[in-house]
Amino acid sequence: MGSVLGPGLEAAGHTLLDSLGGAEAMVDFTRPDSVLTNVRAAIDAGVPCVVGTTGWNPDDVADAPVAVFYAPNFAIGAVLMMQFAAEASRHMERAEIVELHHAAKLDAPSGTAKLTAELMGGDVPIHSVRLPGLNAHQEVVLGGAGQTLTIRHDALSREAYTPGVLLALEKLPSLPPGVTVGLDALL
Repeated sequence: MGSVLGPGLEAAGHTLLDSLGGAEAMVDFTRPDSVLTNVRAAIDAGVPCVVGTTGWNPDDVADAPVAVFYAPNFAIGAVLMMQFAAEASRHMERAEIVELHHAAKLDAPSGTAKLTAELMGGDVPIHSVRLPGLNAHQEVVLGGAGQTLTIRHDALSREAYTPGVLLALEKLPSLPPGVTVGLDALL
């Protein structure tokens, strides 16, 4: 993610630092086993955070004295897909989520699938697929009497996440201390 996000942030006028000293914000897209340590270090340094790493529990820093923004997905289209699925689930009998990711993705189900299910009422089966050749894809299939509805989002490359990260960095100074979850909170 860093090989795409770094140049995108620099192109938007941000300066990348290799330490928290002098940083205005920390952006973390690392690994589930290191994100909490990174976020706590930023909090201790008084640096607000934008976190895109999934597979951790943001409640662990809910009482942070600085803003910690976490989104399981920074693609604007994915956020819209989740909103559309939440609305559709109120009108259809049943739904299931199928999420497909690259073989190196560490968490299954994905954070996006978990949040989608939560927005749809929580009792939605999730099917996870991890294969080479994929990037990030999710579809929500809803069924009712004599009909189905499929809502799908495909992130074809990691560039899809840069606009959402830039939005989060723009809004970060106006967020309250503690954790804010979901890009939809900023739209």
